[in-house]
Amino acid sequence: MGRILSVSYGIAAYAAFLVTILYAIGFVGDWLVPKSIDTGVPAPLATAIVVNLALLGLFAAQHSVMARPAFKRWWTRFVPTALERSTYVLLASLALMLLFWQWQPLPQTVWNVEGPAARALLLGVCGLGWVTAFVSTFLIHHFELLGVRQVFAARANRQLPAPRFKTPSLYRYVRHPLYLGFLLAFWATPHMSAGHLLFALAISGYVLLGIQLEERDLIELFGNQYRRYRQRVNMLLPGPERRAARPHASPDESEPAPQSVG
Repeated sequence: MGRILSVSYGIAAYAAFLVTILYAIGFVGDWLVPKSIDTGVPAPLATAIVVNLALLGLFAAQHSVMARPAFKRWWTRFVPTALERSTYVLLASLALMLLFWQWQPLPQTVWNVEGPAARALLLGVCGLGWVTAFVSTFLIHHFELLGVRQVFAARANRQLPAPRFKTPSLYRYVRHPLYLGFLLAFWATPHMSAGHLLFALAISGYVLLGIQLEERDLIELFGNQYRRYRQRVNMLLPGPERRAARPHASPDESEPAPQSVG
């Protein structure tokens, strides 16, 4: 694939992500979108649950399987390495778009907060969650995470530097601020419907599973650096760093200056 076409593909995948994430904010919050998590004609309860779990499962499978190093090694036998991340981002966006389109509402009310102050607080926490998730991507490298840096590096015929370990800003207080932001955004709502609850529970379960898979990969990549980081910093509950016992390191596990997580 020509370099200009590769860059265009990477930019298109990034644009799909932006459209999808902006729609996701409206979909979950029931704001300013034609179809949200609580709108539409309700299907029979069993049908709605099965369809919604299938949509969530499709997204989780794509998002987890394609992120694993073993899959990447196999996948890049067919897809140029520079386009691997953009393809991942594009397919994740398409899976979410399918979920938005086919989601079956379950409008039964689980809770409804009516007090103006409490509603404002919950909406504020929801907004904080989305901001935290977005800011977290820039702390580790937004454009590399979403595949744009790779296609521009390929166009310039240069290699990206090898990943290095760092714990900038939020990562000093919580290991996964991106996931924390999503959890805040999905759970902090003044009106929780049964469908929204199903969505939040399924995504929470996926986050916990995804963290285990992701941290296994990070330990394989960074070794004792990441093990010590796990001892010092909480997974999802922000807090100050703890002192951790430093294991004896072999000569190839000496710790450089911290630079990147993931």
